[in-house]
Amino acid sequence: MILIMQIISRVAAFVFLAVSAFFPGGSIANPEEPKVIPVYDLQGVLSESGNTSASILALDLNFSSARPLTFFEVASSIAAAGNDDHVPAVVLDIDSAGLELAQVQELRRLLLSLRQSGKDVYIYTENLNNATALLGSVANHLTLMPAGGVSFSGLYSETMYFKGLFDRLGVKVDVVHVGDFKSAGETFSREGPSKEARQQDAELLDALYAELIQGVATGRELSEDAVRALVDDGAMNPQRAKAAGLVDELAYRTDFIRGLREKFNGARFDNGYRLPDLEGPQIDSLLDLMKLMFQSSGSKRIKEDYIVVIPIEGTISDDSVKPVRTELLRAGRDPKCKGAVLRVNSPGGSALASDVLWEATAEFKASGKPFAVSMGGVAASGGYYISAGADRIFAERGTITGSIGVVGMKIGIGGVMEKIGISVHGQKRGKFADFSSMSRSMSEEQRQATRRSMLDVYAVFKKRIIDGRGKRIQGDLEQLAGGRVYAGSRALELGLVDQIGGVTDAVAYVAEKAGLEAPPVQLLPEARGSLDGLFGAPPKEDPNGEFIGSRRKSGTGSDIAERLSQSGVLGFLDENNQRAVEDALRAIEAARKDHVMLLGPSIRVRLD
Repeated sequence: MILIMQIISRVAAFVFLAVSAFFPGGSIANPEEPKVIPVYDLQGVLSESGNTSASILALDLNFSSARPLTFFEVASSIAAAGNDDHVPAVVLDIDSAGLELAQVQELRRLLLSLRQSGKDVYIYTENLNNATALLGSVANHLTLMPAGGVSFSGLYSETMYFKGLFDRLGVKVDVVHVGDFKSAGETFSREGPSKEARQQDAELLDALYAELIQGVATGRELSEDAVRALVDDGAMNPQRAKAAGLVDELAYRTDFIRGLREKFNGARFDNGYRLPDLEGPQIDSLLDLMKLMFQSSGSKRIKEDYIVVIPIEGTISDDSVKPVRTELLRAGRDPKCKGAVLRVNSPGGSALASDVLWEATAEFKASGKPFAVSMGGVAASGGYYISAGADRIFAERGTITGSIGVVGMKIGIGGVMEKIGISVHGQKRGKFADFSSMSRSMSEEQRQATRRSMLDVYAVFKKRIIDGRGKRIQGDLEQLAGGRVYAGSRALELGLVDQIGGVTDAVAYVAEKAGLEAPPVQLLPEARGSLDGLFGAPPKEDPNGEFIGSRRKSGTGSDIAERLSQSGVLGFLDENNQRAVEDALRAIEAARKDHVMLLGPSIRVRLD
């Protein structure tokens, strides 16, 4: 009898292993195994093939052999999560995802399937646009940053026609069409769309617009008329988006993550759930290309109690804020770090990026550690915004600060395009859908809507100052704001700063408040030479850090000023004029990305 039971047991075990091998997506819950929460931090274009060139030119400056994640792998992973009993929820960050509509719709179905199986879907975004609204409509926890962007404004399409340019260049283009609606060649042979092209473009736009409206309406349980009205609002902000039911919650990233950790206490948040290893062999230096034997020199971080100085310099943008935010949050968690000084030398920039960094300063202050700001040559507009919450602000008498106000800019190059022979014909669905088109100038209605949005940002700006400075402000803030700029000496009189002094004074203040005498001071991120990226190992991920990072550099190299400076075109100008031109170009670049900015005037004091 015992022998028979052993045989039955072995047969059952064999069947279980066979079934598990044949159906790898499924799982039988083991109560002893911890729960796992797949995290999908979607950045950039989600490639379909994942193929990269095998050439050495395909390697980036860190000589990484990593390949991009494919859409199929992401979709397969989400599908597997739906069949895994150890997965109670999934988390997506879709801020920087360059998803096509078809990809959004497929992911949307997969997420809807997860919801129907009883699992939770959490999505975090800093900007509610068409893609995030549509994908997020099926999430039961769609969270938007409280001071985030809302650009849910419908669809706009435009086609450039180059015939005028080619005519001026003397280029003749012959195009043969088979089929009246085969219009691909029209961009080279016409100055505008044919009747057939216009008709099919309109029909396509109608269909896609209907998909957008219907998808959001169904997912958020709203009427389609209500969704169309929200699209045509023109001045939607996060609070109104929540009130309208487009999002479920307004929260900053750290609070969002904290809430997930509390809800799923003991669960493992997995950024690589059922995904392949994309890194390949690690190559850290030129020598590794031949020997693959390079060893990292390791971390240079101080191992005893220390004060950290974290600089931010230049225009405030997603890219410049990322490392500063990371270091602030890490310093807040590090028990060895006893205080921080934020060194600000910036005329401002993106309103959204400024608030992202402000939230990191608030999070650091919540740790109870002393926090000071040391202003450099300029800390204006967004530079003042990120400084306002400090325990104490230090500035030099010649520091340029203030500029408490908001700038809205749109660069329209329609006239230039017309002069060089490029005509643009567009169609839109949604009153303000064409606002981001650089081929068009603002209409009066768009100007008024932009102003309303700017007033929202301005109100938040003033609130940050009131919350941070309180009774230290001398007089009515509105009388001090309005974009007014002050020298550090006048800013001290007005209560905008606390003390005339530099970075060493700020460090001494923080050390005294922390009860430390002559502590070591570390500058982070560590200064790196031009070759460090070639020979240094990439930084290790912080296991206690944010499992959804803030927006990262796109890698497109779109900084006009940087590229122009590197080209040597500005070499005939002296240094001050070069910097002035670069500032102007960066302002234009910032306006192209963010129409509402916290940007101060470009004022440079010559000392020669």
